[in-house]
Amino acid sequence: TTKFASAVEIPVTFVEKNVKLRGKLHHVTEKGLEVEHIPISVPFVTAILRRWQSEGLLLIKLAGVDLAPSGVAWLKQELKPKQMIWFQLLGREDLGLECLVLVNKGRFLSVCLNEEILRRGLGRTARIEGLHHDSRLYWKLHKRLLQAELKALKKSKGIWKEESYSESIRDRIRDNKFVQTLKQFVSWLRSSLSR
Repeated sequence: TTKFASAVEIPVTFVEKNVKLRGKLHHVTEKGLEVEHIPISVPFVTAILRRWQSEGLLLIKLAGVDLAPSGVAWLKQELKPKQMIWFQLLGREDLGLECLVLVNKGRFLSVCLNEEILRRGLGRTARIEGLHHDSRLYWKLHKRLLQAELKALKKSKGIWKEESYSESIRDRIRDNKFVQTLKQFVSWLRSSLSR
């Protein structure tokens, strides 16, 4: 029932037990999602506690994901202000929380944003901060994230989009030293003939 206004207010046991919390999205930034924690409401108790609860936003980082700029743009487009999200605590780093972020898509369907970003090729898999490398949860999540990234790689989506054959040939010719020297010679020849 306690409302958390900053990452340091969240008990260590919550992080160790990977507790899921819910919140209301306020902003999508380069650093992560700024979310207002919404505590579990209990009749009468919630009304009394609301008077003493502090205001503040939690910085939620997508665990195991290194976002590309296109990923931040996609999140800003996809997520609406005041949208309810669930976030599972995996670690706490400085003032931010490393989390798996879940968004409801319909009544019975929810999407893990961490996986969706990688599936669309809008980021790369990174180390999951806060979880021990020898834990089963770390490897289970890391495997899911790598599989999502592999789907984007196979379909050449987002940052994995490959140049077409003609574009790669054009770039190779343009970057060739002989071609560059030939261009310099032609420009020198033109300038000397125009004098």
